[in-house]
Amino acid sequence: MEIEQLKYPIGQFTEPEVITPGIREKWIEDISCLPGRLETALAGWTDDQIDTPYRPGGWTVRQLVHHLADSHQHAHCRIRLALTEEQPVIKPYDQDAWVQLADVQALPVSDSLNILRGIHARWVFLLKKLDGQTLQRTFIHPEHGKSFTVENTIGTYAWHGNHHLAHITGLKERMGW
Repeated sequence: MEIEQLKYPIGQFTEPEVITPGIREKWIEDISCLPGRLETALAGWTDDQIDTPYRPGGWTVRQLVHHLADSHQHAHCRIRLALTEEQPVIKPYDQDAWVQLADVQALPVSDSLNILRGIHARWVFLLKKLDGQTLQRTFIHPEHGKSFTVENTIGTYAWHGNHHLAHITGLKERMGW
């Protein structure tokens, strides 16, 4: 299998030209289901399996799960900032440095699955309450030098969760676990 296919097993995120209510509802459903889908995918895995990189030169499954908790906490906060401030400039973080920290290297993935369950429950509740006007509120990402809408961010993070879930399920399939 090509490295690019291992990196992007579901392809890269592309925002649709028109985001319909049905598309947005599907994205919110994907965010809602991610913690359970991760738990199902990882059921019965050993520490050795969890410490296996999902691809050559890639992060381990442990790093992926902890990264999802870190990243989705940031996304939840970014959306909350966009809803309560006028075009806030968010603070980026170095995800490659974060996955090298001691907690990411050693703690069980169950700790981050607990975080994801809580964050996703609150996040999904909030997202379902938003209307057309609030979905178009924005934040500025200084690394990208542009604004992102709340609505686009929902799609990005629905994709993000599915992207990393596919890394895990793809590894499981390739290894015959």
